[in-house]
Amino acid sequence: MANEKMFDTFTLPNGVTLKNRIMMAPMTNYAAEENGEVSEAELAYYAERSGGVGAVITACANVTADGQGFPNEFGAERDELVPSLKRLATTIQDQGAKAILQIFHAGRMAPPELVGGQTVSASAVAPEREGAMTPRALEAEEVEAIIEAFGQATRRAMEAGFDGVEIHGANTYLIQQFVSPHSNRRDDKWGGSLEKRLAFPLAVVDAVEAVAKQDPSFIVGYRFSPEEVENPGITLDDTMQLVDALAKKDLDYLHVSVMDFFAGSIRDQNETRSPISLVQERVGQHVPVIGVGSLHTPEEVERSLEVVPLVALGRELIMEPKWVEKVEAGDTASIRTELDPSAQAELVVPDALWQGITSRPGWFPIKQTTK
Repeated sequence: MANEKMFDTFTLPNGVTLKNRIMMAPMTNYAAEENGEVSEAELAYYAERSGGVGAVITACANVTADGQGFPNEFGAERDELVPSLKRLATTIQDQGAKAILQIFHAGRMAPPELVGGQTVSASAVAPEREGAMTPRALEAEEVEAIIEAFGQATRRAMEAGFDGVEIHGANTYLIQQFVSPHSNRRDDKWGGSLEKRLAFPLAVVDAVEAVAKQDPSFIVGYRFSPEEVENPGITLDDTMQLVDALAKKDLDYLHVSVMDFFAGSIRDQNETRSPISLVQERVGQHVPVIGVGSLHTPEEVERSLEVVPLVALGRELIMEPKWVEKVEAGDTASIRTELDPSAQAELVVPDALWQGITSRPGWFPIKQTTK
């Protein structure tokens, strides 16, 4: 195959050039050490997937101790973890990709047993899921401390040698919880009107950028989910106000988190256009947009690159770690688009992630083997 757009280089607003248009999407792998350090299994997993893509966005790393969202998650909340993070950054970079650390706080979505028994959020409103804990509303000074913690996590990422950070404002975690009218019922400067609900994410961006500006080549991205199913919940109109504000910051990209790149609104059946395309139309001329979601074949990726300049692959890179290399070599016939239940070792997938994949029907297309 010749002249694929995916193999064109791309220069971010800060002047850093990616070798191609494909990035590895951030995916939790449940494989870190109990103390928050990156494990050997994770290093092997990332090394296997970092050779073809232009950049790797890592699994999320918590910025405070009470922000951990998953068991066996590597952290960025204390200085002792910098050497561990440096091993991760170097592992990715040694294979030829830029290394971007995703930083987050889980908020009300944290497992209580990982955060001292009590979750926190913008307001004391439980998630709409069975058995969910009602979080404690953060005090104003705690909000300020978490904003500062995002800046400190950025400093650690820089000290560890990462090429950038991605602020995780998606997937129902704390930053999104401040944006959402479902989880944010505050009546101070951090909640109420949409403008006030956007104050927290914008303050986080400012804190991260204040640190990142020490190195003009350091990448800062922001990931968000364009809608919520809850009522009240985040609407596409809300998101357009958010991206308008983000486009005025010094961000190097916006990463739109959806399950299906080409699907329409999850709230409004009459809106059949992809939220990714709507974001691109709205702010794409000001800040690069990354699209993601159920992209598996080269044809699907090329079609998506007619919409946005950058694409992230997630589940596909678990099933096929050498996706980019195979496309580049013209070996598309051997690209796996189904997960082989017998191929864990070959695919270099950590045990806990493999167990999570194989225990969730429908999460991955599973290859049917004949006996």
